[in-house]
Amino acid sequence: MNGLIASYAPATVRISGPSNSSFLVGYPGISATLPRIVGKVEIRPSAGFSVPVSVSMVRICLQRRETIHPAAENMAKRHLGTPRRETVDLVGKEVLLFRCVSGKEAESVIAMDLPFQIFIPYGRGGEEINRRIPPASLQLPSRIAETYYELVVTVQQGQSTQNRYTFPIPIQRYDTLSTFGMYNRPESKVVTADSIVTLGISLPKWSYGPLDPITVFIKLAPNPDMMSKAKKVTINKITLAIEEEITFNPEGDEPTKKINKIAKHTQPVGVKLTETGYVTNLGLVFPARDLRDPDGIIKRGKPGFPMYEVTSFTTSSTLYKIEFFLSIKAHMNSARDITLRQPIVICPMDQQACRDEMDAIEQAAKDASKVDPNNPMLPDRVIVRSNERDAIRHLGLCEVGGVKKILIE
Repeated sequence: MNGLIASYAPATVRISGPSNSSFLVGYPGISATLPRIVGKVEIRPSAGFSVPVSVSMVRICLQRRETIHPAAENMAKRHLGTPRRETVDLVGKEVLLFRCVSGKEAESVIAMDLPFQIFIPYGRGGEEINRRIPPASLQLPSRIAETYYELVVTVQQGQSTQNRYTFPIPIQRYDTLSTFGMYNRPESKVVTADSIVTLGISLPKWSYGPLDPITVFIKLAPNPDMMSKAKKVTINKITLAIEEEITFNPEGDEPTKKINKIAKHTQPVGVKLTETGYVTNLGLVFPARDLRDPDGIIKRGKPGFPMYEVTSFTTSSTLYKIEFFLSIKAHMNSARDITLRQPIVICPMDQQACRDEMDAIEQAAKDASKVDPNNPMLPDRVIVRSNERDAIRHLGLCEVGGVKKILIE
């Protein structure tokens, strides 16, 4: 090459998933389904229709990008506050799809179809970042926090030319479905503010989705040892609220929190506390986001982000964490107000949608039992080299009298 760097014709790269299916097979967060991304990398000529592409090596990996910018909601703070912070992590392992034979700089090809499977971690294998169950794809309003996944295909052409091609992949988590038994056990809690009155609550379940009703059993009881003071107490009202708590940089030195009230219900009471106490049930509905426009049409969402019916949900990642709480406050006279915060889990799907997924999850677990993650069965690779006879037929072309023409079978 006389000391000059060889220039290679660029390639056109795309990925395709299984027929009539998405790239994602299995259910992330549920280890029995062996969640994985299945598809194939297709490499074709880019310069002209049939100029061969020189390929030395092809690799693919799943990458997670996380960003936070707590000040993004405020126009002034957006420019004056802390800049956007970003991390990029490898999810699982990078997979080598092709390497040309030893002693050869590159393989001259007309077409390449390289099947792949990338297994998504499911929490068994240590606390290294690339082995943790990946959080779901999510973009909060004003992009104050974001989790974004992409498949990255690296094509090396010769010793010096390396190109990266990225493809967005939306990922959901399924381990917070409200139909799982662990979320359907009653939860109860009791607190007091000044030892005169105690506030107790009981929740029949603790995972909810969009438009799911949330009902809380509430009991205000006097302290028997301070009955003379307790009899003077008047219960003015009781408020029930759903709070979203976003923690930015939870694993860092200076985590910051932001609390948003999602919904609120106030019940006037206006009665004196008796020896038997005061008992009531309060309820509200978790708000949902309407995905349809005024004409009733669901618009196409952003690539890389699923269409959720909620603005956010319970999730935890490297740069941010989102938690939800039921906040119950008893407003009283002659005693201090009592506030109780009970953590709950918010799932992106409502009760019926969770129920509908259960059979599919069970079937996915049966299918996964036949898969060996250490040696998955993949279709054969297709590599059409430029020196093969009728190689351009794979591009839908043929040569007639020295002229390339569209092939009509």
